[in-house]
Amino acid sequence: MAADDRVLGDVGTRLVWENDRVRIWEMVLEPGARSAVHEHTLDYLLIPLAGDRIAVDVEPDTAGAYRESGEFPVPIGKATFVARGGIETARNSGAETYREILVELKD
Repeated sequence: MAADDRVLGDVGTRLVWENDRVRIWEMVLEPGARSAVHEHTLDYLLIPLAGDRIAVDVEPDTAGAYRESGEFPVPIGKATFVARGGIETARNSGAETYREILVELKD
């Protein structure tokens, strides 16, 4: 599928809260589940809450800091700042339910 034909989804599975400065999402993925392909148009904080392994499948036209797909252990409770620009799909490659909070920082 060409990038122009791609349908992008939300960066999380549920919008938790929003105001004029931040937007907070929750993402829950059961083992083997995938998120929608999504684009991070805002800088964000990622806070994993549960899970054992998570994979990121990066799109060829991503403009984010992470240019290659990979699989990682889940750093539960560790907040990570990520700059905007990534186009990707999250995939739960582990045996446990994955859960995260993602805080988008509006300009």
